[in-house]
Amino acid sequence: MNYKLMGRLGAFIVGFEAVFMIPSVILCFADGDVSGGKAFLITVCISALLCLILFLISRGAGKDFYAREGYVSVGLSWIVLSLIGAMPFSISGQIPKYIDALFETVSGFSTTGASIIPSLSALSRGMLYWRSFTHWIGGMGVLVFLLAIVPISGKNEGFTLHLLRAESPGPDVGKLTPKMRSTAAILYANYVVLTALTIITFCIMGMPVFEAVCNGFGTAGTGGFGVLQDSFASYSPAIQVAAGIFMLLFGINFNCYFLILLGKFKAVLKDGELRFYLGTVACATLAIAFNIRHLYGSFGETLRHSFFQVASITTTTGFATTDFDAWPAFSKTILLILMVIGACAGSTGGGIKCARVLILIKGIKRNITQILRPRRVEAVRISGKAIDEKVISNTNSYFAAYIAIMFVSFLLISIDGFSVTTNLSAVLACLNNIGPGLDAVGPAMNYSAFGVFSKIILIFDMLIGRLEIFPILVLFGPSAWKKR
Repeated sequence: MNYKLMGRLGAFIVGFEAVFMIPSVILCFADGDVSGGKAFLITVCISALLCLILFLISRGAGKDFYAREGYVSVGLSWIVLSLIGAMPFSISGQIPKYIDALFETVSGFSTTGASIIPSLSALSRGMLYWRSFTHWIGGMGVLVFLLAIVPISGKNEGFTLHLLRAESPGPDVGKLTPKMRSTAAILYANYVVLTALTIITFCIMGMPVFEAVCNGFGTAGTGGFGVLQDSFASYSPAIQVAAGIFMLLFGINFNCYFLILLGKFKAVLKDGELRFYLGTVACATLAIAFNIRHLYGSFGETLRHSFFQVASITTTTGFATTDFDAWPAFSKTILLILMVIGACAGSTGGGIKCARVLILIKGIKRNITQILRPRRVEAVRISGKAIDEKVISNTNSYFAAYIAIMFVSFLLISIDGFSVTTNLSAVLACLNNIGPGLDAVGPAMNYSAFGVFSKIILIFDMLIGRLEIFPILVLFGPSAWKKR
């Protein structure tokens, strides 16, 4: 285990988190929130000191870096980020209990959007900005950000590859260019441009600048933390439609945007995952609109609410324009299914991912064919390309682990005595990084009523969902910490 190189990586992460807090410091003092400003300054100083210590003890780090170090580094980095990121909320007293502050911060970094805050008026603008910014940096991944701009490991491509694979969502991570650092830079460049376009669009449509920035971060990271108590319900229909479209755009595999820039439009149109993703959104939108047509005054309003909620749930963003917990059971069931499916691999969305769902479906089809024709050899194909058997095996392992974690979490949080609907939807909402669930954790409610133990379980679910399960599970394996 290359602890020194991992320490050097940790130093960069903690240092950058301190830098990311500076806008919140400025906002707090500009608004007269002295306690909030001091809380951020204290956290910045602690982060800077920790960064210095890690740099000093990681001098002379070797360049050997393998998959084990990659997974452990990613898992530990996200835990440290969350522990430090929660400090300003707790120190300022705006979220008095540290476990609640940690829940809110993990929800932010993991782009979940599940909240324990009964009223957003309790938070200053500096806190609201930091809360939303955690979505943005967590959406594409803080380590991907570092890989894009900081040459931590010199020419060691293995270092970059293992980190990118451990943090990026999806069944497989490939190169857009021969160098993985260039791939990370391209991904983040697309992310920044799309984020800027989202914020500018919101501003043009009449949203106040501060709200446009915070909502833009939440949309880009598919997180769902808003700055208004009713999420997007107060905004104009035009803003709601625009937000729905941008959520869908951020739910698309970012490789598609790179192909578009190269002029390879046919390759994008033939992408099997993209067609499955858009087809699922279209079918779900129409089915829900038909089911809830009696709840709203016009078909246009019905279709808008249906489209927005489908876009919000399938991309695992979690914004809301209406209380969908009041919808009929058929519509809520569709939303629960969308929670599990999620967005495309290589996007900022959560869930199992459309690519994995396609692999599972086609794998089942192949198995049925092989039962009927045992001698027939057939490959699983997506977009006309054969999927490597290792990827199929990893997908099956992921799904098995996902089911196991879901049921164990569901059982453990049931200790608090909430309804089955509340507990199941809470686990699905956190494990798939969505935020709002149903019943007591619906879009008009929050997670504050859960006990400390349940909050810890849900924090674990949010982290494990964002990091695709294995980078967190690896931390509990004794072999991960043994010397080679």
